[in-house]
Amino acid sequence: MYLINSTKIDSGIRYVPASFLTLLFCITLWLGVSCSQQRDGEEDKPTGGRDLEYTSEVTFLNSAGEVVSTIEAAVADDEASRSAGLMNVQQLPMDKGMLFIFESQQPRSFWMANTPLALDIIFVDENFEIVRIHQNTQPYSNQSIESEEPAKYVIETNAGYTLRYDIMEEMRVEIQNRPGSGNELQVE
Repeated sequence: MYLINSTKIDSGIRYVPASFLTLLFCITLWLGVSCSQQRDGEEDKPTGGRDLEYTSEVTFLNSAGEVVSTIEAAVADDEASRSAGLMNVQQLPMDKGMLFIFESQQPRSFWMANTPLALDIIFVDENFEIVRIHQNTQPYSNQSIESEEPAKYVIETNAGYTLRYDIMEEMRVEIQNRPGSGNELQVE
């Protein structure tokens, strides 16, 4: 039965006024938009992860000395930052990475404990030559990842980076401060 202007129509179904449906639609739309908007001052950040400050640039060079690619890198140059590495970092943009700087050159060993990202790990000697690359390392693994050759620097990038840019052992790298980073990078 329909009610149109308070008049019964004998169909057995009740009529819902269009103004009520319009009001219901507007409330639903408003709630959907309100719930999906960010509050002022909030940024898109991965939850539960660490933020990195990219203060260095690492440039990969082919055998002719030509630039193959460059990443911005967070620097780990003391015991605490080297121990933390990329642990608990949930997202790493493809053009970013981490640069580990050690005081001396010696065989190095890394592992992936508490690291949720698959990485390429690049070991570099004191002459800035790549001596070993481990590609697509397994997240959260306790397996030792060895340099096999003495290394003073280690670069971690997203898994697949070295394949994408055809970065190979015996290529060289250049390391420098990012312009305006305010960081005094000590690379010797």
